[in-house]
Amino acid sequence: MRTTFSTSVSAGAKSAAARDYVQRGWTVAETTNGLCLITDADLSAVEVTGELAASVRRYLRANNLTGPVIEIPGAERREIHLVTGMRKAERAVEALRAAGAVVHTDGDGIPLPPTHLSAGSASWGVAPDESRWIPPVVALGAAVRSALARRPRRLTSVA
Repeated sequence: MRTTFSTSVSAGAKSAAARDYVQRGWTVAETTNGLCLITDADLSAVEVTGELAASVRRYLRANNLTGPVIEIPGAERREIHLVTGMRKAERAVEALRAAGAVVHTDGDGIPLPPTHLSAGSASWGVAPDESRWIPPVVALGAAVRSALARRPRRLTSVA
C-alpha cells in the first residue's frame, strides 16, 4: 500500500528555492513533496544522528568549519552536512561509514528545504547564506573522530 503525505510546500516557495539552489550550481530535482539535491563527486553529504550530530556541530562551529546543514525532523536528531572533496577522500569516507555516518554521493538524493517529510519539513540548521563555505568531507571526518574520542568509554563486565 502506498503512503503519501500532504504537502504544505507552496509552488512559489518551491520555485524560489529551486532557483536559488540552481544558481549555486547544485543539481536539483523536483519531487511531489519538495526538492531533492542530487549528489555527485563535487557536492555530497554526510548524515549524522543523535548525540554524534550534536558533537559534530559543536566541533565544526568551534573550529570555524561549519557549512550548510539540513535538519531532518523526527524522534532523533538527524543532520545532513553538505560537503565537497569526495574524489580525494576515500579513507575519510570509509572512516565516516565505520563510525555510523551515512555518506550520500554518486547520485543519491537528499531532501532540500522546504521539502515536506512524514514528520515535518526539512529545514536549514545552517543555511548556505549563513556559512562561509561548503567544507571538504575530511573536515567532517575530523569532527566525527573528535566526537568519538570524547565519548565516555563503556565498561564491560567479564563473567
